[in-house]
Amino acid sequence: MVHIGGYPGRYVPAIKKELVADPPQLFITGHSHILKVIYDDKLKCLHMNPGAAGKQGWHKVRTLIRFVIDGRDMKQCEVIELTPRH
Repeated sequence: MVHIGGYPGRYVPAIKKELVADPPQLFITGHSHILKVIYDDKLKCLHMNPGAAGKQGWHKVRTLIRFVIDGRDMKQCEVIELTPRH
């Protein structure tokens, strides 16, 4: 999990080097404020960016992701929208 890591096909160079050397099953990153859940076929890794839950920033919708890790499986993924930011 890192703050600025990029996403499949556009990873930050230093992060990409680590991901290729030792691919995780799950990579969580943020910074963009854009919610994304993408499976990276090349690394066989699930990429998640939960979006933004803060009350400051340019995003209009506050989001987060809730999911269950069951052994090697990630399942029951839910996108949760919080109350509008004011």
